Amino acid sequence: MGFISAMFNFIVVLFVFIIALSSIKIIKQATVGIVERLGKYHKNAEQGINVIIPFIDRFRVVLDLREQVVDFPPQPVITKDNVTMMIDTVVYYQITDPFSYTYEIATPILAIENLTATTLRNIVGDLELDETLTSRDLVNTKLRAILDEATDKWGIKVNRVELKNILPPQDIQNAMEKQMRAEREKREAILRAEGQKTAAILEAEGLKQSAILRAEAVKEAAVREAEGTRQARILEAEGEAQAILSVQRAFADSLVMIRDANANDKVLALKSLEAIKDLANGEATKLIIPGDLAGLAGVFATLKESITDSAPPVQE
Repeated sequence: MGFISAMFNFIVVLFVFIIALSSIKIIKQATVGIVERLGKYHKNAEQGINVIIPFIDRFRVVLDLREQVVDFPPQPVITKDNVTMMIDTVVYYQITDPFSYTYEIATPILAIENLTATTLRNIVGDLELDETLTSRDLVNTKLRAILDEATDKWGIKVNRVELKNILPPQDIQNAMEKQMRAEREKREAILRAEGQKTAAILEAEGLKQSAILRAEAVKEAAVREAEGTRQARILEAEGEAQAILSVQRAFADSLVMIRDANANDKVLALKSLEAIKDLANGEATKLIIPGDLAGLAGVFATLKESITDSAPPVQE
C-alpha cells in the first residue's frame, strides 16, 4: 500500500507540474499571442512570460509584428493596346492589429495575392505597353495605395509594392531588342561624328595657331633683318664720317705744317690741286673752296708759273 500511495503521489505531482508548465507561455520580442478563453477572444499576450488558466485559456496563434515580404508568382495582365504581359509583384506588409488579422480574414496572404492581381489588372489595363514599361513608379504608388486601403480592415498595413518583373511576349521582346540596338548604333554614330567634329576643330585650331606663330616668326625675322640693315647703314655712315673727318683733319694738319714751315704760295697751290685731284678720283668727298674767287685765281696763276718755271726750254 505504501508503494502504491507513493506512486500515486508521484503521478499527481508530475501531472500538476506538467499542467503548471503548460500554463506558462513565453512570447518573444516583436511577436504577440492571441489568447482565447473557452473559445472566445480573451486578450493579447505581450512579450515576456504569460500565465494562462489550463483547460480554460489557450493560445490560438502567435503573430510576428515585423515587416514581412511576400513574393507573388507572375500574373497575366493585358495592357490598353491588347498586349499580354506577365507581371510578378513583391508586397511588403506589416500586422498592425492582431485581433483583426486573426478574426477578420481567414487567409490573409491569399486575399492579398488575389487583391494584388485584380488591382494590377485594373491599373495596367488603362496603360499602353510603353507606358507600363516606363511607369513602374506610378503603378507601384497606385497599387500600394489601393492595397493599403483595402487591407486596413484586416489589421494589415501595406508599406510598399514593387513590380519585380515585366515580361512582354517574345515577339515584343525581339522588337524591343532591335529598337534598343538601333538606338545604341544611333548614339554611337552621333558620338563618333561629335568626336570627328571635335578633332577637326582642334586640328584647324592647331593649324591656325601654327600659321599665326609662323607669321609672327617671319615678321620678327623681317624686323630684326631691317634693324640689322639700319644698324649696318648707321655704322657705315658713321665710318664714312669718321674717315672724312680724319682726311680733313690730316689735310688741316698738313696745311698747318706747311704754314709753320713758311711755305710759299706755289706749295699751297700744289696742295690745293692735289685735293682737287683726290676729289676727281673719288678719294675725297669734300673740298673746301676759298671764300673769294680771287684767291682761287691766284692759285691757278701760281700753278701756271710753277709749270712754266719747271718746264724745260724749247729748243729751236
